[in-house]
Amino acid sequence: MTTAYISFPSGKSIDFTAIGRLCIDLNANEINRPMEQTRTFTKYVGGSPANITIGMSRFGLKTAFIGKIADDQMGRFIHSYLTDNRIDTVNVVTDSTGAVTGLAFTEIKSPTDCSILMYRDNVADLKLTPGEVSEELISRTKMLLISGTALAQSPSREAVFQSLHYAKKHGAVIVFDLDYRPYTWTSSEETAVYYNLAAEKCDIILGTREEFDMMERFEHNPERSDQVTAAKWFDHSAKIVIIKHGKEGSIAYTKDGASHRAKSFPAKVVKTFGAGDSYAAGFLYGLTQGWTLEKSMEYGSAAACIVISSHSCSDAMPAAEQVHEYIARCERGEIVV
Repeated sequence: MTTAYISFPSGKSIDFTAIGRLCIDLNANEINRPMEQTRTFTKYVGGSPANITIGMSRFGLKTAFIGKIADDQMGRFIHSYLTDNRIDTVNVVTDSTGAVTGLAFTEIKSPTDCSILMYRDNVADLKLTPGEVSEELISRTKMLLISGTALAQSPSREAVFQSLHYAKKHGAVIVFDLDYRPYTWTSSEETAVYYNLAAEKCDIILGTREEFDMMERFEHNPERSDQVTAAKWFDHSAKIVIIKHGKEGSIAYTKDGASHRAKSFPAKVVKTFGAGDSYAAGFLYGLTQGWTLEKSMEYGSAAACIVISSHSCSDAMPAAEQVHEYIARCERGEIVV
C-alpha cells in the first residue's frame, strides 16, 4: 500500500505491531473534583502503545504487541484484554522477577484540568530484554510503533533498539510516538540523547511542540520553529513529522517542504488524556488505507474527539464506522459544543 509519502511493505501478515508500556489506568469516577476527594476508580488497560494498538485493532487491522507483563492479577487482566481485542500476544512475555504492573491514577478536576498520578517503580514493562524481542514477529509486520516511555530504563531501552534493528532489516515502516513522561527519566540530558538516537531510525515521528523542544536540548532552535525541527529529521529517515500544538491543532511536515493541516471537530470533552493515542491510531490507520495526509489527520482528530468525550481511553477506542459516522454527524451540524 502506498501513499504519496509512505510505502508499506507487501506480503506481510501483520498490519501493525507496537512495543512498550502495558499498564493499568484507574480513572476517577467522581469527575470535577480533585484526587484527594475521589473515592472510586474504574480499571482499564492503559499505556500509550497499548491504547494505539487497541485502536488499530478496533479499526479492523491485524495487530500484535511486544511487551512484558507482571505475573499477577493485573498482568493477567491485561493479557486477557489484549486477546479479547484480537491483538496477537505471542510476544507478550510474563515477568519472573517479581516486578509489578504500572498504575496510572487519573484525576478529572474539569474537562480541561486533568492530571495523572503514576506508579512506575519496579514495573514489568521496563523489564523487557532485547533477547525477548521476536525478530520473526517483526519480520511479518508492516508497521512498528515505538514510544518514548520504553526508552526510559534498561533493559527495555535496549529492547526497543533491538526492535528498531529488526524493523529496519525487514523493511517495516517505523513510527515514533514521543510519549514523554519526565518522571521515569533520570535527567533531561539522558532523555534528549536517547530520544534523538531512536528518532534517527524512524519514518514517522509524532509529538507535541513541547516534546520536540525537550529533544532539542542540544540544538539551536530559539524560535521553536516547526520547520527547523522537521528539517533535522528529514536528514535522517523521517518522511512525515507531526507536531501537535494543542488547541491550535496538528501540522504534518513532509520531506518535500510542504506542511499539511486538517480541520478539527467539536467534542463534548469529559477529559483530555487519551486524545493523543486515539489521534495516532486514526492517523496511522488512514495511512494504511492509502488516504491523503489531510484525510488521515482529519480521521485522527475525529477519533480523538470520540475518546475525550468518554470516561476511558482503551475502552473508548472507536471502530472505523463510528469515526466515519462522527465525521458525518459533524458535517450535518448535529454535534455542537
